[in-house]
Amino acid sequence: MRSMPGTPRPHFTRSLLSPLQWPAWLGVGVTWLIARLPYAALMWLGRRLGDLVLYVNSARRDVAETNIALCFPELSKAEQKALVDAHLRDIGLMLMEFALGWMGSDRAVAQVPVTIEGLEHLDAARAQGKGVLLVGGHFSHLELCARLVSQHIRIAGMYRQMDSAVFEWAVLRARLDYADAMFDKDDIRGTVKYLRQGGTLWYAPDQDMRSKDNVFVPFFGVPAATITATHHLARMSGAKVIPFFHRRLPDDRGYAMRLGAPLEDFPSADASGDTARINASIEQMAREAPEQYLWVHKRFKTRPDGEAPIY
Repeated sequence: MRSMPGTPRPHFTRSLLSPLQWPAWLGVGVTWLIARLPYAALMWLGRRLGDLVLYVNSARRDVAETNIALCFPELSKAEQKALVDAHLRDIGLMLMEFALGWMGSDRAVAQVPVTIEGLEHLDAARAQGKGVLLVGGHFSHLELCARLVSQHIRIAGMYRQMDSAVFEWAVLRARLDYADAMFDKDDIRGTVKYLRQGGTLWYAPDQDMRSKDNVFVPFFGVPAATITATHHLARMSGAKVIPFFHRRLPDDRGYAMRLGAPLEDFPSADASGDTARINASIEQMAREAPEQYLWVHKRFKTRPDGEAPIY
């Protein structure tokens, strides 16, 4: 029996064997095979795949171009294009990192170089009996870094269910092999209970969720619909909120992670102000490794009343 809140380990059902699911099983099998490659080979393959992504005209390229033009108006057109190209190449590496993060063996993941700064902030919060919200952004290597950091600290995550029942079954089982717990994005009760028990939850609130709890606060100077959940989770659980940044190092040297000091006076009485602080923190992270941030997401899809669509 599970002694903590969270999504239980999924059971295998006969419906997963339906012929309609066979293409998904093929995808899971290919992902598993890719994850068997050495890290250097994965990175090489990811760069070759990124070269292909770069030259495929797609709606996602248009989204990335729009986002980067909005968020980096100080760059010249040539500099913006260079950043878009670098990000699209990064997508190839992201796919390899997803495979390794989900289905790589413990031995293979343990061989990936990683450094972690700021663990003393986490230790201090735990010494006070506090739960911790590690708040970060959607970077291309998020899934692999979740697996990497779990080698050093007990950590849970929030997730959105996948459209594919097969991938949902396979990936949730894989995550639960290394995560302390996993919480559906709507499981607020379970999440708060876990944090009150002193748990550490990794949370990335930087996507346009179209929630009724959205507020418009700046992100790179652009009003962005942002969920206020970080404020509410901290208020209801008493958890400390710690910025958590991770980036891929050049030349296959692995990943660098950094835990910042807990945000002071958080939460305040102002949910919008707290949410703006979170966006500012994630913006700072994205500026440190802009090509690795997920610019192909329609971050500004929801607009304030009266404003024209961006995409």
